[in-house]
Amino acid sequence: MRSTVKTGHTALLDDARGAGLLGDPTEQLSFEAPAALVEAAMRATGISSVQELGLVALSALACPDPVADILKRLRGNLGEYHSLDF
Repeated sequence: MRSTVKTGHTALLDDARGAGLLGDPTEQLSFEAPAALVEAAMRATGISSVQELGLVALSALACPDPVADILKRLRGNLGEYHSLDF
């Protein structure tokens, strides 16, 4: 049976693709980054291509995880019908 679990970077690319952000036309990017930063990002993600690393990074900026916004909005308040028993 094939796993349906997605890695973080696969989910980011899927979100960007779903938002219509991946495809034509493309934009040529060229910049320098500290080698240690690139290597650490590649190690942390398991990505071996600088191009894919760039796409994942841009996808993370363009399609942020909505959970952070939800948590900020709730600020620890679960509502009057919820209680936490310790």
